[in-house]
Amino acid sequence: MEVSDLEFDYIYSSNVILHRRHYGIAKRILDMTLCLFALPCLLPLMVICCLAIWLDDRRPIFFARPRTGKGGRRFVMYKFRTMTTDAEELKKQFSHLNHHSGPDFKIRDDPRVTRVGKFLRKTSLDEIPQLINVLKGEMSLVGPRPTSFKVDNYSLWHTERLEVLPGITGLSQIRGRGEVDFDERVHNDIEYIQNRDFWLDVKILILTLKIVFSLKAAY
Repeated sequence: MEVSDLEFDYIYSSNVILHRRHYGIAKRILDMTLCLFALPCLLPLMVICCLAIWLDDRRPIFFARPRTGKGGRRFVMYKFRTMTTDAEELKKQFSHLNHHSGPDFKIRDDPRVTRVGKFLRKTSLDEIPQLINVLKGEMSLVGPRPTSFKVDNYSLWHTERLEVLPGITGLSQIRGRGEVDFDERVHNDIEYIQNRDFWLDVKILILTLKIVFSLKAAY
């Protein structure tokens, strides 16, 4: 008995949808389990980070700013503050030092970064508060990094990265971290979206830990 093209398309689509649903559940369980396990263990380290920031540059301790997430929705992402409080005002002054193309803004040896901030960035400790975003369902442990700029700054082909929740880490973070410009990051994001599964997420998390401990390409 032959299956028509229409029937085949239906079966294929149903299988893909079912796979994605199971993967989505497993991914959320992984996110919640690792976050709930990690936060109590990291709490003493977070207290030390807060104290170091306060002693070096006083308040605010945390950096909370809008980011673009799944479907282009904006949400508030949390980090430990690593820059001076007037960093946004100084952005235009140092725009000529930006070494990334497109809407990205990245400076090597950024003069706006505080002394403690340099250490937090180098060790990626500034990202720890994003575990709260993961628990809230605004982010995942693995996915495209959320952007500070809105969808208005995206080219049409960039928008494919908005199909999934943004992540704390992803393919770009294990392929260059701060050295990867936005277009290349989007290519990595699309590759991840098209091939994502539970074991790819686990692999990315393990490789991220190795890179973090090596302090490679972080600034």
